[in-house]
Amino acid sequence: MMIPACRLADLPRGEAFRLDIDPPVSVFHTDDGEVFAIDDTCTHQDASLADGWLEGCEVECPLHASKFDLRTGAVDSPPARLPVRTHEIVVEDGMIHVRVSTDAPNLPPCIASRLAGGPA
Repeated sequence: MMIPACRLADLPRGEAFRLDIDPPVSVFHTDDGEVFAIDDTCTHQDASLADGWLEGCEVECPLHASKFDLRTGAVDSPPARLPVRTHEIVVEDGMIHVRVSTDAPNLPPCIASRLAGGPA
């Protein structure tokens, strides 16, 4: 599934755009001009990675400082232990499109239980 996110010209370098789908996806435009998409929710607790700090090809979670590699989704710094999903980016006619991964997301326990109908 390919979803239009935003215009490349509207996403400054060093910034992120949160795509409000379920689960949410963040699109990052690095200082080097590369564009990446990962799941927006930290795998440790319910925090938006789009609100985090972007440095190179890493984003730091604003809640507990876990770091994720935008290229691979790998955790580079605890307390998170599970990676985030990465998604394919296609830029056509100046528009950023996200091809959402079909892999299962690694959601934090509080989100996973809510989606499963358990207590929040």
